[in-house]
Amino acid sequence: MSANRVSASRTVRIGTMMALVALAATGVSGCARDNDSVDLSSYVDTIEPADVLYNQGLANLNTGRLREAQRKFQAVDRQHPYSEFARKSNVMAAFTSYRMGRFDEAIAASRRFVNLYPTHEDAAYAQYIIGLSYFNQMPEVTRDQRDTQLAIQNFNRLLESYPGSIYEEDAKAKIRAARDQLAGKEMQVGRYYLERREFAAALPRFRLVVEEYGNTRHVEEALARLTETYFAMGLASEAQTAAAILGHNFPDSQWYADSYALLATGGLEPRQNAGSWISRATQNVLVRPAGG
Repeated sequence: MSANRVSASRTVRIGTMMALVALAATGVSGCARDNDSVDLSSYVDTIEPADVLYNQGLANLNTGRLREAQRKFQAVDRQHPYSEFARKSNVMAAFTSYRMGRFDEAIAASRRFVNLYPTHEDAAYAQYIIGLSYFNQMPEVTRDQRDTQLAIQNFNRLLESYPGSIYEEDAKAKIRAARDQLAGKEMQVGRYYLERREFAAALPRFRLVVEEYGNTRHVEEALARLTETYFAMGLASEAQTAAAILGHNFPDSQWYADSYALLATGGLEPRQNAGSWISRATQNVLVRPAGG
């Protein structure tokens, strides 16, 4: 190779290296300029006072902006984790989840609060949210009633753990409604068996309503169904007792009229047996003493 060609080749390599160095330098300086323009504060939360965030959450909640309210309450807990506002925000975040229909989230958050702060002034509210979340998931009477039972269980826990709370009366009303639902479920199953003349399977359902749910609206029909079931089984005394107690409690009821007529077809009439389980179970639901 000639000296001129070697020199030229060396010049190309040097020029290429210088170009790469220049390109790299340009890239570095470009990155430096980009970094100079980055606002690092955009990568972290803007710290705001806890009371400001909490009140913003309440304002958003009141205007129906639930997602924004949730974001504010969560920000309080994240930025001020040991503050009183953080504890209050935990409860309000749970309530916001409830309002959004995210019942599992509401239950989990409320239960965590009650476990951590059982004596806090908002603990009763958190327990109330748990009951409400289950209550609002109660299914139709034809379906499994697990959520109904859990609603009763958690409202009872509210009454036991926080007696005299402002949520007490509403909890009691919802317990009555949930118990009525459970009684309705038993009646639905009992009628199913009765229609198929499976009397041994129907009887415990109607009996449970009288014994456990005697203060619900279903007890009237349950007594009539007991009359019908016992009559079909040939247990006249029990059929007469059920009809007698039905008549004393609901004398103008169509259920009583039908039960009276049914007994008459067998030459019987309502007559109470004081030794019957029905007499003992209904002592607290009679409107006046039943005569023999």
